[in-house]
Amino acid sequence: MAPTRTVAFVTIGQSPRPDMVPEMLGWIGPGVTPIEAGALDGLDRAAIAGLTPRQGEGHLICRLPDGAEVVLGQREIGRRLQARLDDLDARGVYLVVVLCTGHFEGVRSKTLMVEAQRVIDHAVDALTEDGRSVGVLVPLREQMVEHSLRSDGQRTVLYSHASPYSGDRLVQAAGELAGADLVVMHCMGYTEEMRRRVAAVTGKPVLLARRVVADAVAQLL
Repeated sequence: MAPTRTVAFVTIGQSPRPDMVPEMLGWIGPGVTPIEAGALDGLDRAAIAGLTPRQGEGHLICRLPDGAEVVLGQREIGRRLQARLDDLDARGVYLVVVLCTGHFEGVRSKTLMVEAQRVIDHAVDALTEDGRSVGVLVPLREQMVEHSLRSDGQRTVLYSHASPYSGDRLVQAAGELAGADLVVMHCMGYTEEMRRRVAAVTGKPVLLARRVVADAVAQLL
């Protein structure tokens, strides 16, 4: 019988994430003992309200356990995320999975870490380095100008936005990206059901961030 590995799923919000981790575990398959941690664990709503982005700071979005959507500043979340990773290093887990496609400069883990942003962006690079265009779907309008994926003279990058947690822009956003050769849903909050809707509207191949990350985790067990 294959050994069971302890895998830590770390959200930038509060744990657990029943809207995300169970779907990922279905793709990862057996052999996993999941534990969850969150950068906002232990904070009340008043404290969380103080973590909104400051001027010049990157925007992040997450869903709280009560279903509320919150927008967070990247720097403070990076600091809180590092504290969670340090704790998990001390606990000796097998693998850490960061459930956010934002990049956190300087955040490190002694434990092998699957950083969603790097996994997704390298996958996109591999599929578009020959000049194919990519449509990038992000949750917030602000993230369209903050994102690292850019047109570079060969590859054309198109952007649109639709929150996975609120509003009804998904179909409209998909239509705005229909001219791309490939669409990437660049947030761990997007679900497989949402991916199917975007694929139906665009008629194009669609990468779902949480599925790509889950597939990477499955290979590491």
